Amino acid sequence: MSQQIYTFKTIVVGPAAVGKSSLIRRFVENKFSLNYKFTIGVDFMSKSIDFETGKSAKLTLWDIGGQDRFKVLRRSFYEGTNGAIGVFDLSRAQTFSKMKEWVSDARQTIETDFPVIIIGNKSDLIADVGVVIDRNEVKQFAEKEKTIYIETSAKTGDNVEEAFLELTKRMIKECS
Repeated sequence: MSQQIYTFKTIVVGPAAVGKSSLIRRFVENKFSLNYKFTIGVDFMSKSIDFETGKSAKLTLWDIGGQDRFKVLRRSFYEGTNGAIGVFDLSRAQTFSKMKEWVSDARQTIETDFPVIIIGNKSDLIADVGVVIDRNEVKQFAEKEKTIYIETSAKTGDNVEEAFLELTKRMIKECS
């Protein structure tokens, strides 16, 4: 029986310092670092995953820099995207509306429909800062985008693998 291999370009978008690079690093290398350096332009990592007998996917993960000054550049990075993860920081309420702008920008730039997963990252900080995000508003946005909302922690690894696997399943369904 031959192996079916899918190759997907996945963009990870959202405002600065929400943990996009940390999520990707946790998913690809199962590592976390407190040393933060912002992404200038775009960074790449890839990972192959087996998700069903005889089926695997190679994800090329495009970590798009979140600073507003790169907005002009980032649209050129969207071309050929098969799926996206929109990320916001659960400890900073204003990052949710910014993430919505990122997802909207990607949708307007990419001419084909593509699956998106919405991630509220840094769930490990909720115990310290309390709940600052209206989860109902997030769930309503996810429904409008025909997707799901997942809370993750790149620091602890909670739900990171699940989020990327869910997006992969949706990308496969999209091309089947």
